[in-house]
Amino acid sequence: MAVDPANPLIVQSDRTLLLDVHALGAEDARTAILPFAELEKSPEHIHTYSITPLSLWNAASAGFTPEYIAGTLSGYTRFPIPSGIIEGFADTMARYGKIRLTSLKAGGSAQDGSAVLPLDADSQELLLVIEDPAIRAEVGEIKTLIKLLAKTPDGFSLRLIDRGTVKRELIRNGWPVKDEAPLVKGEDLDVVLRKESASGRPFAPRDYQVEAARAVFGSGGPGTGYGVVVLPCGSGKTVVGMTLMSWLKTNTLILTTNVAAVHQWIEELLDKTELTPEQIAEYSGDSKSGAPVTIATYQIITWRPDRNADFPHFRLFRERHWGLIIYDEVHLLPAPVFRVTAELQAVRRLGLTATLIREDGAEDAVFSLVGPKRYDIPWKDLENKGWIAEASCTEIRLDLPEALRVPYAVAGKREKYRIASENPQKEEIVKQLVENHREDQILVIGQYLSQLESIARLIKAPLITGKTPNAERERIYNTFKRGEVRIIVVSKVANFAIDLPDASMAVQVSGSFGSRQEEAQRLGRILRPKGRPGETGSTGGRNSWFFTLVSRYTVEEEFAANRQKFLAEQGYKYSIQHWVEKRT
Repeated sequence: MAVDPANPLIVQSDRTLLLDVHALGAEDARTAILPFAELEKSPEHIHTYSITPLSLWNAASAGFTPEYIAGTLSGYTRFPIPSGIIEGFADTMARYGKIRLTSLKAGGSAQDGSAVLPLDADSQELLLVIEDPAIRAEVGEIKTLIKLLAKTPDGFSLRLIDRGTVKRELIRNGWPVKDEAPLVKGEDLDVVLRKESASGRPFAPRDYQVEAARAVFGSGGPGTGYGVVVLPCGSGKTVVGMTLMSWLKTNTLILTTNVAAVHQWIEELLDKTELTPEQIAEYSGDSKSGAPVTIATYQIITWRPDRNADFPHFRLFRERHWGLIIYDEVHLLPAPVFRVTAELQAVRRLGLTATLIREDGAEDAVFSLVGPKRYDIPWKDLENKGWIAEASCTEIRLDLPEALRVPYAVAGKREKYRIASENPQKEEIVKQLVENHREDQILVIGQYLSQLESIARLIKAPLITGKTPNAERERIYNTFKRGEVRIIVVSKVANFAIDLPDASMAVQVSGSFGSRQEEAQRLGRILRPKGRPGETGSTGGRNSWFFTLVSRYTVEEEFAANRQKFLAEQGYKYSIQHWVEKRT
């Protein structure tokens, strides 16, 4: 074991790895551990990685061995590796491959691993091959699987449509499935990336976007062609999707969070590929049409007339022979879609997200139904290379007005939060910040509509809420993009999948403080590259500003601690200022 006090890595007995980013060889060590360790924190000096069963199974699925992990840790460790930890990794990884999923009939796939049977063949069966009789007996006793599995001499058979459900239940019981069953090819579609965008600017995917797409594409054979890519907001996740589309050249279904995101995908596809408007369709509450590339919202897919009814729009998944499904903001994938995802396990699939954190804790569902994480890169790495803007994060604390202190003191917990969030003095701070940043494109983000309406009137800015018609939202967003308005006030509808590339400042007046997911998305609104002459997509050295307003000595401060921790873990400097009311 090459223990060296100058080495960059510290291996701890709780399966965490500490990476000293200033040590010699730190970058090489980071690259070496990424296949089997999950990045948890990346502040200025020490990055923390965690080795979990999921990360080890992901490594095993990619062909990495316990010997590789042992050699990597031994080569970069600063101190002796805790006793028994390597053996524990080997035991966990050994569980991967004990259960294999294959096609029922030999020859049921093409030479490239693509299935030749139609996706709607409900009677089509797959085989769950389990050679170890003890494991076979254990699986046979899992109550949630009894009705889905039929015994065979070497394991169990299952219907194609239960492919995802069975995989998820098995991983919940500690048995990751090695999925060797074929994927459908889908109908052909010639997707070609432009070398110059329709707007006249040179275009080519960045190196990390190509690497991300390649990580999902894999070898093109069994066990590849699906997975999740984790990239920061503003880093161009849509380009990763388009790159994969250009390689697979097949009909593609894209699911995303809202109508604005649908329109952005359409604009990006028309701008950066040679697809025609006739080859792209919108499927949402506003328009329900189909084409070789169809972009739909999660909301319309999961709509049903009542809770006991079927989901009528699930038919979209079967109306065409899709060869690729892209799940945008996959961490928001609604639970009902997991059901249809199970039916579409035979389709190549790409999940895109800035964070795999799910507030419902269903990360295992994303892993087993959409695919394991195939690519991840720290926010700060892209910032240092100029691909996303450098952000300055500041918390401004202010006192509650005297008239609200007693009402706050006697209020219930929920009402306390609202009183603190709607502190009227926040309006004066917003006004001052807007006046002090006259060169910035500004988003004012909040949760409570009465507060946002008051702020919008005060600073004479347009307001977008959940009640704003889609056409009006689009109009306001476009005026902001063109620079006709410098400030817009937005509710939670702007948290996800809104591309405002010129936004350079955000003022958060209220929100679900403590939600790491929301914090990542709101920060992402201002990280879009700002452009540098002659270099498409870089930031040009222009900083972004992220202000959060918090009432002192209230529950907001408790949530602020979570936010501060999250931003520090992502590597962002976080400062606190105290605002004193001006008195005349």
